[in-house]
Amino acid sequence: MNLETAQAMERKLLLQTYERNPLLFVSGHDVYLTDENGVDYLDLLSGIGVSALGYGHPAVTAAIETQSRRLLHTSNLFFHEHTAELAMRLTEISGLDRVFFCNSGTEAWEAALKLARAHAELLRTEGKNIGTRFLALEHSFHGRTMGSVATTHKYKYREPFAPVMPGVDFVAFNNVEDLRAKFSDEICAICIEPIQGEGGIHPVSQEFFAAARELCDSTGALLLADEIQCGFGRTGRWFGYQHFNIQPDITTIAKPLAGGIPMGAMLATEEASRAFTPGMHGTTFGGGPLACAVAIAIVDTIQSEGLLTHVTETGNYFQHELRTLASRHDAITEVRGLGLMIGIEIESTGLATRIAAAMLDRHIILNRTSDTVLRFLPPYVLTREHVNIAIRTLDEIFTGMTSLAGTKPAGEHANG
Repeated sequence: MNLETAQAMERKLLLQTYERNPLLFVSGHDVYLTDENGVDYLDLLSGIGVSALGYGHPAVTAAIETQSRRLLHTSNLFFHEHTAELAMRLTEISGLDRVFFCNSGTEAWEAALKLARAHAELLRTEGKNIGTRFLALEHSFHGRTMGSVATTHKYKYREPFAPVMPGVDFVAFNNVEDLRAKFSDEICAICIEPIQGEGGIHPVSQEFFAAARELCDSTGALLLADEIQCGFGRTGRWFGYQHFNIQPDITTIAKPLAGGIPMGAMLATEEASRAFTPGMHGTTFGGGPLACAVAIAIVDTIQSEGLLTHVTETGNYFQHELRTLASRHDAITEVRGLGLMIGIEIESTGLATRIAAAMLDRHIILNRTSDTVLRFLPPYVLTREHVNIAIRTLDEIFTGMTSLAGTKPAGEHANG
């Protein structure tokens, strides 16, 4: 099937929920995607943070091949050999005690919200005065299902489906005073992305995260860390909250967990976990043999290949080069991020859109989020050579846009 055929069929057959770029990819290798014409694209987005090991990594392909020959699915009515093995790895790297496997990030977040409500009910039966409300952050994004959109701040995701789940209030981002003013014993959980992804690559502050932990401890409310985009090695540590030395009661992961096989997980402390009993929550496909086998291979590869250190070093280099680029082009107003979760703020939405399109024309994939932010979520195996290609191309694009007011002369490229 070629691009024109796919476009025509999708226009007729699919719900129109995506504005796709006019490209049809047929294969991938390392950090590149290849289109129907054999053209390679440097992928600095990795399927929006999914393909942690890039494309065609031997550990992933071997796990898929081996497990697909043995067993794809049983059900959660029975045991299989990989569930406990993966859960052991995840609890070891997270510092949490128990795991619930599901199929996606939004399902993991739904499980977290349900567990927080169930935990509050359990505390009430034990004589504690605690309510059912949630505090979430402005500019947050937690997923597409109804509970997830209720805790998502942006109007375009939440309001078309109103009324969404009640009992959610929003706190100004990194505003400790507002957090303290809105917290009470009516709150069963505080919802935090340690680094907001869709919101524009904004880390929470140490002070704000610490205040949230303190407030939750004061009443028995739970601290929920959404690590679906920033977790599982993306920032150079297994979890974003580990940069703050603050342990949540519940965390959620998904995107890179099984390298493209749909999978999510909710991890929780023993205290929070005791609120779920058999039959209260479940999933048909979550934690199946194939997804678990691939996730185990990815955890083991990240560890054996030292990719957390590599992500830190390559991410630091990428951000340094982007800041050097920003010093030459006033249209870049800020560079933010940790590890290989990076955003550059552009002075206008229109310009950010044009730059993203120009990069795609040059066969480099990134995307625009929060209107004015160019987002980079490349595979963990990205090298400095790949960074240099991206920086050189960005420099050429900014330099070529001579209509930009206030753009400085480009001078020499930082990378020769």
